[in-house]
Amino acid sequence: MRLRNDESRYGLVAQIFHWAIVVLIVIQFVLASKADALPRGPAKIAVLEQHKSVGITILALVILRLAWRWMNPVPPQPLSVARWQRVAAQILHIALYSLLLIVPVLGWFMSSARNFPVSWFRMFTLPDFIAPNETAFKVLRAVHVTLARTLAVLALLHIAAALKHHFIDRDDVLRRMLPLKLKGE
Repeated sequence: MRLRNDESRYGLVAQIFHWAIVVLIVIQFVLASKADALPRGPAKIAVLEQHKSVGITILALVILRLAWRWMNPVPPQPLSVARWQRVAAQILHIALYSLLLIVPVLGWFMSSARNFPVSWFRMFTLPDFIAPNETAFKVLRAVHVTLARTLAVLALLHIAAALKHHFIDRDDVLRRMLPLKLKGE
């Protein structure tokens, strides 16, 4: 397996970024759900601290992934993929990357507005972006939750498109991002 992307598939570095972010996004939704189910108190704060740390990790990984992507152009779509699908994939990727950047930043702003520090696994505390403000907190929370849900829907659409390419179109779109070889390769 090559580290860098080539004409036919993503390299190991791009795959690691992709799958690490996927796993962390799933963890984020589990932690958010767990926090929502808890009453106010130390247990809820502990789960929210984990949620914030994972969010900051996602933010850092997405920035690194975008830098890697800039230095390592993605493999071109197979010629068999219709133009409208290529355009739709580009739009979907832009939306996903945008949300992967915006949602954690909004969470950081939201915590600042609530006067709750954001630390990264208690190793260091990040600076506050805005002064405490209950109204700002409520607005930021609503937007954060809405965009996180939008991210989930777009991620499911991304998964559905990859599965469609693999099982219906029988092309290599999905295989290009898998670290292991599938039957028939």
